[in-house]
Amino acid sequence: MKRVKLVRSRQWLLGILVLQFFQINLVFAQPWPNKSIRIIVPQGAAGSTDQVARPLAKLLSDELGQPVYLAHRPGSGSVNGTDVAAKSAPNGYTFLAVAVSFSISPSIYKKLPYDVLKDFEPVTQLASFPNVLVVSSALPVKTVKELIAYAKANPGKLNYGTSGIGTGTHLSMELFKHMAGVEMVHVPYKGGATAVNALLANEVQVNLATISTAIPHIKAGKLRALAVSGRYSVPSLPGVPTLAESGLPGYEYDSWIALLAPAKTPKAILEKMSAATFKASQSPEMKVILDMEGAKPVGSSPEEFQQFLKAEIARWKKVVDYAGILPE
Repeated sequence: MKRVKLVRSRQWLLGILVLQFFQINLVFAQPWPNKSIRIIVPQGAAGSTDQVARPLAKLLSDELGQPVYLAHRPGSGSVNGTDVAAKSAPNGYTFLAVAVSFSISPSIYKKLPYDVLKDFEPVTQLASFPNVLVVSSALPVKTVKELIAYAKANPGKLNYGTSGIGTGTHLSMELFKHMAGVEMVHVPYKGGATAVNALLANEVQVNLATISTAIPHIKAGKLRALAVSGRYSVPSLPGVPTLAESGLPGYEYDSWIALLAPAKTPKAILEKMSAATFKASQSPEMKVILDMEGAKPVGSSPEEFQQFLKAEIARWKKVVDYAGILPE
């Protein structure tokens, strides 16, 4: 009798396992996507990542035939939202929009709850764009050389604002300080827009801000643009030279925005999402958005972005080391 019950129990268990197997395979057999897609943005709304990811989500919705929406998860220098993405199911329905701070965080934090290379699959680098070095209109400098001379004459008396510790605005200013040989005081804020507002209030005197955030105040004469941080000047800021042309030869900083997926997301999904993102980035609608940032679409393959990411991690590790920034 006990033997019969044991056999029946095993048969029941086997039946359940077989049913689950076919259910799982049925899910993966369905064409992707067949439901809405979430893109996690680990910063607040209105930042540079959001300004690119938001119109991209709409274009991807049209391209993929399913709703694509943003889920903002700010906090802890983008670590909170990034961790949520890392622990999400690798089924093609969660992606992560990241900025340059993603490649900086391994050098800033002693222990992250995820591994930036092992816990994510690269999809594509969407775009790259320079920032603009702006100063308070109350500061008596009109060029980069004058700013450097003023900072050297007043060591430690200038404050520079950033969107937070370990962000691109932070490390790009540390690179500026190192190459210019000047001392300034870092004042981190919760976001780029807040840091620019602090500059307008003269709480800080210098900022390497995103172009879209700073340009209305530049045009209104409230902020003074000294130089852009990339290799080339940008059409939206005519007459504003690059930092390399303005007294810091060799200086180059381009921020970037990219798309990742949780590790083990199927390759076919990654490739389809990469292709859809590239098509969206070439659209007239995205061109207008990118032009406002002085940005250029990239549209790299998953493999190309993986190599780029490794190089960025190594690059910013060097900046953190010579800036003497202690991991938190």
